[in-house]
Amino acid sequence: MLPLIPLFPFAGFLVNAALGRRLSKNASGLIATGAMGLSFGVSVAAVWRLLNMEPVGGVRAFQETVYTWIASGGLDVPFALRLDPLSAVMILIVSGIGALIHLYSTAYMHEETDGEFARYFSYLNLFAAFMLVLVLGANFPVMFIGWEGVGLCSYLLIGFWFAKPSAADAGKKAFVVNRIGDFGFLLGMLWLFAQFGTLDFQAIAAAVSSTGVATATLTGITMLLFLGATGKSAQIPLYVWLPDAMEGPTPVSALIHAATMVTAGVYMIGRNAVLFSHAPLTLEVVAVVGCVTALMAGTIGLVQNDIKRVLAYSTVSQLGYMFLAMGVGAFAGGIFHLYTHAFFKALLFLGSGAVIHALAGEQDLRHMGGLKNELPITYRTFLVGTLAIAGVPLLSGFFSKDEILWKTFSSGHTVLWLVAVVTAFLTATYMFRLLYLAFFGTRRTPAAAAHDAPAAHGASHGAHGHLHDAPPAMAIVLVVLAVGSIAAGWIGIPHALGGGNQIEAFLEPSFHAPAGGVDVAAEAAAAHGGVGLEIGLMLVSTVVALAGIGVATIFFLRQPARADRLAASARGLYQLLLNKYYVDEIYDAVIVQPIKRTSQRLLWRGMDAGLIDGTVNAVGLVVRGWSAVLRRLQTGSVRAYAMSLFLGVIAILGYYLWR
Repeated sequence: MLPLIPLFPFAGFLVNAALGRRLSKNASGLIATGAMGLSFGVSVAAVWRLLNMEPVGGVRAFQETVYTWIASGGLDVPFALRLDPLSAVMILIVSGIGALIHLYSTAYMHEETDGEFARYFSYLNLFAAFMLVLVLGANFPVMFIGWEGVGLCSYLLIGFWFAKPSAADAGKKAFVVNRIGDFGFLLGMLWLFAQFGTLDFQAIAAAVSSTGVATATLTGITMLLFLGATGKSAQIPLYVWLPDAMEGPTPVSALIHAATMVTAGVYMIGRNAVLFSHAPLTLEVVAVVGCVTALMAGTIGLVQNDIKRVLAYSTVSQLGYMFLAMGVGAFAGGIFHLYTHAFFKALLFLGSGAVIHALAGEQDLRHMGGLKNELPITYRTFLVGTLAIAGVPLLSGFFSKDEILWKTFSSGHTVLWLVAVVTAFLTATYMFRLLYLAFFGTRRTPAAAAHDAPAAHGASHGAHGHLHDAPPAMAIVLVVLAVGSIAAGWIGIPHALGGGNQIEAFLEPSFHAPAGGVDVAAEAAAAHGGVGLEIGLMLVSTVVALAGIGVATIFFLRQPARADRLAASARGLYQLLLNKYYVDEIYDAVIVQPIKRTSQRLLWRGMDAGLIDGTVNAVGLVVRGWSAVLRRLQTGSVRAYAMSLFLGVIAILGYYLWR
């Protein structure tokens, strides 16, 4: 069954890519969405089979080798797919959330021409297919196929409106920045093979656990792998591509941010938890980088005015939370937050798409307001997503975020816990700022045309009449995701609240060596010994979230002029945050421009035009010169040829007479 999970969306890609211009929009959308629906159906059946398996050594898993891919010397790489609790959660997220985003797209993108509509859905299907290969791969090379594939598809989808320069540039930026991370990932893979002679995840975990590998070696390997994770999952220093990814269609933003590409780095660390656990220095780096990224992105999100950019920096911040969890050893907590985040972040992005759809492409929060009554379904579902990401109790985000905060504090990382709590406050503040600016008050500008034609593609429907709420295909998806944003976290109710944290118990065996025989129940009991302390920390995080909501209410709902005065009084800080700490400008000045100048002056003019072209031209000149000399001997005159024959005969006779 496992090969069918990525095969269905890949088949959808082939059909739409090959026949898209001959198909109607309805047919293209049905094929793409149906392919994702079939993938989700097979995923559910496979996971159901997994749940009904008897654990072997404490682990439920089955693996399927499709064929032998590489067999050369000591390198044996089967194209193998593995389903265990970790990949089970991931395939349900990718195929389930992905199917909903496909359904939403059928309405959002219907203004596109038939060919462009099919092109969009072919890319979307291919994206999902590669992500499913990534999470199902049983070894590094198979994962790497999906890893590089989602990078390619991000380039295609972010730059979907390639006639728009900013979209084309954003696609290239995403591709180049990810190549930097992928270089580290590839080096890590090669080092792993050199060290262990295998690239199979389970074999590596067993070898790390049973043999005494130098800590320095494991630290070097995991640092390189983590570099790849910072590219895919947008962490410092390679996070800069993700905010620019907003240039793509809004459903693409939802797919990238919620269900596919940005979760790849988090998943990769979880898949290699045993390897990373034996490199404590790397885990410290992962935790610190994740925590600093979460805080930095949270402060930037406070002042952004583009509705999608606020959500983009929110994603960067939430990914930081996931890496913090991984760094403190709470692998199940990180995946739990990845799972809940998929629901409320997809909901928020698709809700923002419904707003943009209604406002004819308008994305500036300063030009919104008063949409609460005009877009009731969008508002109510968006409110649910905002409450969930803010960490309001009993919603999904509360349970997963609390798990990360508790594990961070209980592992002794008090400073990181404090920074994470501040970040939670910022999250509640900037998300309710977005909610109030978009849906409350009065419209600050009339329902106007879009900023530019390409940005308005698929979202220009509100320009022809009064505001209208999301059409049925979009509204259904928003409601389903809102239900998930409320209830998805209930499978992770902590022990301190009387729950069994079922998702942690389900996931935990995936993070141990194959012969580990982990006692999940004993580990859970030990980890939750301080029930009173955990409840106390839970109350702190709740108070912090409510405080963030209160601050946003005062500054952006009750007294909006006060926020303007505060920004004016701290203009330097405001500009620093508004310009995203000038990181893009610093990268451009320190890295991009020097490389361009070096390329133009040294590599292009000096090496290419000077040395390489000069050498080729010199060869041509030498050949031309000798040709001119030899051409004089080929005159076409019979007398000249007779003379040369005569001289030749004289020369031969003279040679023999001289001898």
